[in-house]
This record gives sequence, C-alpha cells and structure tokens, in this order.
Amino acid sequence: MKPTLVAGIDIGGTKIAAGITDMAGTVLFGARRPTPAADDAAVVMDALGEVIGELAARPEWAAVRAVGIGSAGPLDGARGTVSPINIPAWRDFPLVEGVRSLVDDRPVGLVGDGAAMASGEHWRGAAAGAQDAVCLVVSTGVGGGLILGGSLCAGPTGNAGHLGHIIAEPDGEQCPCGARGCVETAAAGPAILAWALRHGWRPHDPGTTTTAAVAEAARAGDPIALAAFDRAARAVAVAVGAVANLTEARLAVIGGGVAHAGDVLFRPLRSHIDRVTRLSFVRGVTVRPAALGEQAGIIGAAALARDL
Repeated sequence: MKPTLVAGIDIGGTKIAAGITDMAGTVLFGARRPTPAADDAAVVMDALGEVIGELAARPEWAAVRAVGIGSAGPLDGARGTVSPINIPAWRDFPLVEGVRSLVDDRPVGLVGDGAAMASGEHWRGAAAGAQDAVCLVVSTGVGGGLILGGSLCAGPTGNAGHLGHIIAEPDGEQCPCGARGCVETAAAGPAILAWALRHGWRPHDPGTTTTAAVAEAARAGDPIALAAFDRAARAVAVAVGAVANLTEARLAVIGGGVAHAGDVLFRPLRSHIDRVTRLSFVRGVTVRPAALGEQAGIIGAAALARDL
C-alpha cells in the first residue's frame, strides 16, 4: 500500500491518545488509554505501546509513512527525550527511540504538547490560514505554541511557546517549575479552584468542588467565582500581550478544559488583552476559542509527521 497517511500521538498526564490521519488532517481512526502517570516508566511505555498496537492492527497502518508525537514536557526534541512534570517516572526518557522500535523504524518526530496543539489548530482549526498566532492550552497546566511566518516555531528542543511560564506576577505564588508568579499559577484549572476556595467560594453541592463548578457559579453571577476567572484571564492576557509585542501576532487561540468556561473567561480576557496591547502594531488582537477539542494534539502531531 502506498504510504499516504501519517500518525499522531498525544501524550499527557491523564491520557495517551493517537490517531491515523490523511494528508488533509482528517482523523481516520483513533485510540486512547489513561496515562498510568503514578506507575514506573515501563508501565507508562506499555500503555503507549497498547495505543500504538491498536493503530497498527488497522489495515490503514500499512500506508502510514511517519509518526509525530506531542508530549507533555519539558522535553528535548533534538535528543528525543522527555521529562514531563506530570509523568514523574519519565526523566530523560528516550521516547523517540522507544516509539521508533514500535513503528517498524518509521520516521518519528517530537514536539511539546502545546506546540502540537498550535500546529493542529493552524492546520485544521481556529488558526487556519494565519501567518502568526499565539496558541494556549489552559487546562490542569498552561502550555502553548507559536505560529510565526505561517509555520510552527518549536525551537531547537521543541519547547518554544511554553507560555504558561511567562511571569505574570513577579511576587506571585510559587510555581512547580521553581519560579514565582507564572501564568500557570493563576490560570490553570486547579489554580482557579484553589483561589476561589481560599477567598470563600463554596459550591452548592459539596461533591462538585471543581473548576467547572466555579465556572458555573461565575455564569450565575457569583462575585468570588467571577473574580477567580478575571484573575486567570488577566494572567493569560499578560502572556498573549507579551508575545504579541515581541512578534506582532494578532491572533490568540485558547483551548483546553478551562476554555470550556466560555464567556466568563473570554469576556475578561478580551478586555485585559486590549489593555496590554496598546501600541499600534499589536492593537486589536483577535481572540478565538480553539476549534479541534481533544483532537488538536493528535492532528498537530500528525502535522509534524507530515513534514518529516
């Protein structure tokens, strides 16, 4: 069978997902498993092997010519290793080597999961056709990627665009990365929930103490919940504004679970971005929700494979 397809793998702290796509970025078949993030390195690799095995059992697999990986990081794309903060057993783990051995030595590429999301949204989603875009994944953490000059800018190690660790508040809360006041400390889902709880917010149902419940309360007008999302939006706006001023990008695409909050995030976000992009060459940044949902990472990783 002529090699006319590619495969993309999306590795995060909660799930490992993969898919076979055509050259238009349409996912033809997908597979996923929970990430056994608390287990040892071999167990995590076994789960990845099961996902790849499910793809390889398909007749379409014979037409797959390359495999792309978008992984939680940090990582070293040049060496093919990963050290995801949310998968503790993988430290300098030789992921590309391991995957290559499972895919019959097909070409394998590696970038960060935020960069993969950006690539996917640029290929098939909310950033399609854009020359320059700032893309963020706002979820249990905050990641991102950059589209510059019509192409993904992944940097020498595949980590470029990791916007969650731009400093939004120099004297802010301690971040797991070791710095203080990173965007992630205000905008990640757990940070929004923790801030709301510290300031007195309580759900009507004690069994729904979640970020989604904070968003629901914000939609109902709860002042603490609204303030929690405003704080998150302000931090994201700092990241978008900083990159816009550096690159002249005038499009911001926001995805991830927190983006599902809708207007309680996007309304203050647009307002804060307008306040931090005042120079003529960045004024008027467009903000769009991501369009690809959970498939963004797979499609973005497949885009990497397409170019190998």
